[in-house]
Amino acid sequence: MRRRLEIVSLHLVGALVVGCALAPAPTAAQSHAKGWNPMEFKKPSDADLRRSLTPEQYQITQHEGTERPFHNEYWDNHRPGIYVDVVSGEPLFSSLDKFESGTGWPSFTRPLDPENVHQKTDRSLGMARTEVRSVHANSHLGHVFDDGPAPTGLRYCMNSAALRFIPVERLADEGSAQYLPLFQGLMAKDSTHK
Repeated sequence: MRRRLEIVSLHLVGALVVGCALAPAPTAAQSHAKGWNPMEFKKPSDADLRRSLTPEQYQITQHEGTERPFHNEYWDNHRPGIYVDVVSGEPLFSSLDKFESGTGWPSFTRPLDPENVHQKTDRSLGMARTEVRSVHANSHLGHVFDDGPAPTGLRYCMNSAALRFIPVERLADEGSAQYLPLFQGLMAKDSTHK
């Protein structure tokens, strides 16, 4: 009887190990409700990114692509909220810093969390430009130029496909309630107009 229990136990342990190995890894889409935690983020493999991103998102974030101006999701988005990295969910930009640049891409005067973006020189088109990438996912986001409005004089010209928008009413549900105070004046003004 004891030998039979040992064999059954071995089969159960083996099935558990195989089941865990075959279980799909959590994708960025599955972790939205938790919010951003840099200590828990591990960049997905290239194969996982190909599965979880659209072809355009993959090309832009992983191979420094550029989407068409005026034909992208957020160039004309005027809703209040924040923009996060489509791969990692790290907070990048706020609608409060978004402005109409006339370029056909979403443009911002500054990052929401400067520690989540880094810049590097891009010489890919035979000229020096400043590329903007997310720190944790290393996603290509776009470029920054020095022709923006006050107060910074900068124009962070981003690709919509590199971003995911979280509207202000969903911030708490998606684990980003710490950004709600930024929008308090806007929400109070909006409630008086109803």
